[in-house]
Amino acid sequence: MLDRLIGNWVYGGFLAGVLLLVLGPVLTAGWPESLAAAYLLLPVYMLHQYEEHDGDRFRRFANETIGHGVEVLSRGYVFLVNIPGVWGTIAVSLILAYAVHPGFTLIAVYLVLVNALAHIGQAIKMRRYNPGLITGIVLFLPAGVFALIATQRGGGGTLAMHVIGLAVAIAIHAGIVAHVRRRLHAHA
Repeated sequence: MLDRLIGNWVYGGFLAGVLLLVLGPVLTAGWPESLAAAYLLLPVYMLHQYEEHDGDRFRRFANETIGHGVEVLSRGYVFLVNIPGVWGTIAVSLILAYAVHPGFTLIAVYLVLVNALAHIGQAIKMRRYNPGLITGIVLFLPAGVFALIATQRGGGGTLAMHVIGLAVAIAIHAGIVAHVRRRLHAHA
């Protein structure tokens, strides 16, 4: 059963993303704008993950273009990065923003923006499409900037919160890069 979840999570995520977007106005009614905007980043991320991972696209792309045939990303690792790593991080960001400080929405905000910039940077460097690029540009940039502005307007955008949000987002992405490098060196 776990193997089926690992292999098919993206389809449930896509459907859940559509549902969370449809229910967004009801679920976030009365919420501060910054929290509502950050909430929307979760279903937006789920839609992005469909472009990125449908048909195992991103994993195959990374293994072919970066790994040159070496499996630098396994299906299990992709699952861990996306479910606890992305969905879990955004959930914790929302909980902390609600319970502790509104600036914790910036963890979700920077997770989206750093990912968009990573897709754009990779496309420029490789001069080609990479899975997730289109939604990174069309969804992540406007939604991320809107949530960033909403957090600033709501008073949550202190310097410390920006540093925390950006540091968490960079650490998650750096962890993926480190994993890929370890896998490459193990097969060298």
